[in-house]
Amino acid sequence: MPDNEKSNLDQKRHSLAHLLAMAVLKKYPKAKLGIGPTIEDGFYYDFDLGKKTFSESDLKEFESTMRELVKSKLDFKGKKITPQAAKKFFKDQPFKFDLIKEYSAAGKELTAYETGSFTDLCKGGHVKNTSEIDPASFTLTRIAGAYWHGDEKNPQLQRIYAVAFDSKEELAKHLAFLEETRKRDHKKLGIDLDLFTFSDLVGPGLPLWTPKGTLLRTILDNQIWELRKKQGYEKVEIPHITKKDLYEKSGHWEKFKDELFRIKTREGHDLAMKPMNCPHHTQIFARRQWSYRELPQRYANTTMVYRDEQSGELAGLSRARSITQDDAHVFCRLSQTKDELLKIWDIIHEFYGTFGFILRLRLSLHDLKQSEKYLGDLKRWKEAEDILRDVAKTKKAEYVEAPGEAAFYGPKLDFLAKDSLGREWQVATIQLDMNMPERFGLYCINESGEHERIVMIHAAIMGSIERFLSIVIEHYAGAFPLWLAPVQVKILTINDRVLDYAKEVLQKLYERGIRTELDLRNESIGKKIREGELQKIPYLLVIGEKEVSGKTAAVRERGKGDQGTMGIDKVIEMLYNSSRSNF
Repeated sequence: MPDNEKSNLDQKRHSLAHLLAMAVLKKYPKAKLGIGPTIEDGFYYDFDLGKKTFSESDLKEFESTMRELVKSKLDFKGKKITPQAAKKFFKDQPFKFDLIKEYSAAGKELTAYETGSFTDLCKGGHVKNTSEIDPASFTLTRIAGAYWHGDEKNPQLQRIYAVAFDSKEELAKHLAFLEETRKRDHKKLGIDLDLFTFSDLVGPGLPLWTPKGTLLRTILDNQIWELRKKQGYEKVEIPHITKKDLYEKSGHWEKFKDELFRIKTREGHDLAMKPMNCPHHTQIFARRQWSYRELPQRYANTTMVYRDEQSGELAGLSRARSITQDDAHVFCRLSQTKDELLKIWDIIHEFYGTFGFILRLRLSLHDLKQSEKYLGDLKRWKEAEDILRDVAKTKKAEYVEAPGEAAFYGPKLDFLAKDSLGREWQVATIQLDMNMPERFGLYCINESGEHERIVMIHAAIMGSIERFLSIVIEHYAGAFPLWLAPVQVKILTINDRVLDYAKEVLQKLYERGIRTELDLRNESIGKKIREGELQKIPYLLVIGEKEVSGKTAAVRERGKGDQGTMGIDKVIEMLYNSSRSNF
């Protein structure tokens, strides 16, 4: 969308946020107002109703009131306002009062916008008149909780979300998209397909993986390991806790101390659950002196890390407190860096090609205006960023540069993938780090017998397995391709007289490495088929007495239905070849 069109749409959305506040105040005159900004597909507004709570019927009523206001052709008029006048006007609105104090202290100019009888503290960006808004182009979608200023120590407000577009047709298209995303929601599908669960006794943000879900994780991790093994990586393992000292030396403690789960030992030592693996891996490299002839050293480690995310920010697998990183670190000479980066690049593209994802590249750089946020000097940063640019050019890849998106210790090549709904996600990342080797004193002995500072490459292919699986579940709507499906085949028996043959087929499938379940329940075959289809299993093999006598199976393929009867050896060979076509 061109910037001028986006700006106009933002003005409509921002104006509608004010109309929502007007509608709420009409029904709840004592409501306290928070903020009402625009967001990617609409807007929201935060309210404090005291002990009252919004209901779904409220949303319908507010929508109706907003449409009436739109049709009233109200003007939006802005004016500058002094802090003294603003405090007097908003004296009964504590959150607006809080904003006035905050903005005044920062020396920001205050403005207020008047719409009919309503005035809001606002920096502007509105339509001139509500006649510019299509009354059928928006809808209120949901109610959520939100802490004031995003801080759980502050009061919790009620947030009303809305979507808004230029026309009724665009809104309808977006609502259809939202409906499809609801159907694909990994939080629901993951439970329905028995991949993971959550327990109140274990705690929020801590997923528990079932046998099927664990198998899914293992398949993906094994595929990445096979790609890494070809490039000379070796597996390492590390503990899940560390002394505070490690993160102080790496710089992570100062940066992330508020996001760490901390442990106090009986002897008074400060430990932390690891939120990342790289500092541990530096100590594996540092265990001995290395000759330049022995580099690169490539360590791979799939392991869980832990981050103290706020409860309100948790979202199924997309944002959890325990996440599994398929992490790897390369310790090499500066002259070897480009070759190592290109090898990782190839791993990433081969892995994501398996899913049909087309990757877009972002070069995440440090922000010159906020150099205090980053470790090291500008010369080292420029050198690292130039190497990453050179890699992208060698691969003839188009990329966008994103100042301010670098890790605090080094620039990154971030890979973004679009799913089947057209949503874009950041997936793999390669980070070039010249600062941590300096902090930990990592070196090799070069050709002259001198200490030579090395560099460190961080590489995560899936990044977080949990988050990657949330993307994959929604990408496929839970209907995984045969090679990835935790259960590839389910054998359905018509009666108990076919059990021996069904078990014989099961054994043959096992021997060919095909992941199979056998449904022996005393249920109708129709019910078994319906349940197998709901579980999105790629193939169902129906076995009755006719199939026993003919050494065959009636084959049902997901999405295609009945494929007829085939000889069992032919079925097994077909399944075996198809299940390996993506490796």
